[in-house]
Amino acid sequence: MTKELFRENGYLKSCEAEVTSVLDKGFGVDQTVFYPMGGGQPGDTGKFLCADGLSGEIVDTYKDRESGVHLHVVAEGTTLPTVGDKIILSIDWERRHRIMRMHSCMHMLCAAVPEPVTGGSIRDGSGRLDFDIPEPPDKQAIEDKLNELIAADLPMSLKWITDAEMDAQPDLVRTMSVKPPRGSGQVRLVEFSGADLQPCGGTHVARTGEIGPVRVQSVKKKGKQNRRITVEFA
Repeated sequence: MTKELFRENGYLKSCEAEVTSVLDKGFGVDQTVFYPMGGGQPGDTGKFLCADGLSGEIVDTYKDRESGVHLHVVAEGTTLPTVGDKIILSIDWERRHRIMRMHSCMHMLCAAVPEPVTGGSIRDGSGRLDFDIPEPPDKQAIEDKLNELIAADLPMSLKWITDAEMDAQPDLVRTMSVKPPRGSGQVRLVEFSGADLQPCGGTHVARTGEIGPVRVQSVKKKGKQNRRITVEFA
């Protein structure tokens, strides 16, 4: 299992690590700052550098469900490190920060539209959530509320509860299609003071003001009671 340094601090840009496994298209390490694809958030990209000078591009990251190892996928034609190598892992920080901002924005969207969430995803520069509501919501009203929450510069905090505590509070789960990250006996809660509290394993900004202005790109009907709201940076 890979130690996930980003869970406690989403602002870490690099770390030292030891290669623990090597596959055809990538490698695993003992610890990492690279977020693996999951929960609607894309996997990190970046670079690796070995002590002997070998380096290469990391084009994706995902987590093996059985072993818990984070596979750092390298660009085609890249020479892979070997097991036991000491390396430095560095994420593409500008991309990660945009994703962090948008992920936090999706939590503000949950606050602006207090309805059940049936799905969602985040991309570099935009994000969308599907809500279980029969009538289309007011696009401008949502955009105004989002920017109000962002401008309030609400602080973000993390706390951990046990699996049993999570089971006793099912109303904390907003996204019906994404299960809270489990496996360690604890579930991480992300709270934006006074606005949103829900289990989430993704990376977030420290305060909502860091998100910056956004606009609602579209509100589309996706089924009888499904409304897809897409948001992008203004």
